[in-house]
Amino acid sequence: MIPERLRWLTDPQGAPATLGRLFEDAGHALYLVGGSVRDAILGRPHVDFDYATDARPERVKEIVAGWGDTVFTVGEAFGTVGVRRDGRTHEITTFRSEIYREESRKPRVTYSDTIEEDLSRRDFTVNAMAIRLPGAETVDPHGGLVDLARRLLTTPLDPHVSFSDDPLRMLRLYRFQATLGFEADPAAEAAVREMAGRMSIVSAERIRDEFSKLITADAPGEALLALTESGLADVFMPELGQLAMAQDPVHRHKDVLRHTIAVAEKASPDLVLRLAALLHDVGKPATREFGPSGVTFHHHEVVGARMARDRLRELRFPKEVVEDVRRLVFLHLRPHTLKMGWTDSAVRRYVRDAGPLLGRLNELVRCDVTTANERRARSIQARIDELEERIEDLSQREELEALRPPIDGHAVMEYLGIPPGRQVGEIMAMLLEKRIEDGPYTEGDAYSLIREWAVSGGLSDPGPRE
Repeated sequence: MIPERLRWLTDPQGAPATLGRLFEDAGHALYLVGGSVRDAILGRPHVDFDYATDARPERVKEIVAGWGDTVFTVGEAFGTVGVRRDGRTHEITTFRSEIYREESRKPRVTYSDTIEEDLSRRDFTVNAMAIRLPGAETVDPHGGLVDLARRLLTTPLDPHVSFSDDPLRMLRLYRFQATLGFEADPAAEAAVREMAGRMSIVSAERIRDEFSKLITADAPGEALLALTESGLADVFMPELGQLAMAQDPVHRHKDVLRHTIAVAEKASPDLVLRLAALLHDVGKPATREFGPSGVTFHHHEVVGARMARDRLRELRFPKEVVEDVRRLVFLHLRPHTLKMGWTDSAVRRYVRDAGPLLGRLNELVRCDVTTANERRARSIQARIDELEERIEDLSQREELEALRPPIDGHAVMEYLGIPPGRQVGEIMAMLLEKRIEDGPYTEGDAYSLIREWAVSGGLSDPGPRE
């Protein structure tokens, strides 16, 4: 009998069943596979579907022609044809085996003729189950159902073989640990420690995508620690391993790595914020100094911002993500430098420097409080509360989110009769600094400042503004 949670698969009007009949009528087998089966059995939400078939890609395109709203073939080189129908994506892949060449960054696809062989080459047993359509017959040659019940991540074949076939599976081990909350099989973890170096043949883009899923999981802490301790992180983000060697005098109860992971896990599952949390202290090992008062990490936010930028560039993150993370790392200590209170100019400068990242920056600063000293933690949180109250208060009195002078560069050029260039930039910087230090001021005040600048710089006095 089919479990209640899988009955939707046999709905004769449902997409899986109708697609299964199409393949059956064409003389081919179709199976729901991978995460689609795992999530269906676990009762997890599912939007898109993955299938496997003995039909080759050209034949798949013939079978689905007219069934879907759109057919796309971007993955055809790897045996996958995609179909979009009623807002859902159905990816249909020919039975295959992905095997890397020894030094290749791209998998070489070899087609297979049986579902059993196809399943044997998948990453973990919980993803190596299939349901034949349209009849909903379950195929589970590697005990995936048992491992689902045990919440255990094991490989269908010897882990050395599975990880050699596709080294990215080593990172997926920790990604699924984070996203599913499963435990990693000790044999799989041992293989990762032995084979971590093979990860170097995987493209930066594939690593980036898998790592992004890991760190935006609800609770990535244990997986991040295991990833680092296995040595796998050293291949694509060695800064994490280096943090384990840097003791933080403020967080004496934990090394910097454990503090960093605690910060990342406290942060909202937003990619930019989680990356910033993970990298906010990467400058500490390089800036560690021993003095009369103990260990210090002066200017680690400056060094860390540069390191974060370089690492994320290597992993091919989008430019805007790299810049946002760099800025958050650079600014994360700013609230702690104003322990005596927030002047209006300090608040304006903070808001200006944070820009659209203000909310994320404030959250990062709060998450950075992991000290076991409750008195210190309350003091820091109160300081951030004060900052946010000052921002709100100042925002009600002036346009804090639009910190700009009362005139623009075109007005400056027209007034002084000068072309675009360095001088205009200097004047605009001066006018903005006036706005930050003193608050809103009039156009007349701005032109007075420009006249003073012109006279002191040897330019002819443009005279008062009419």
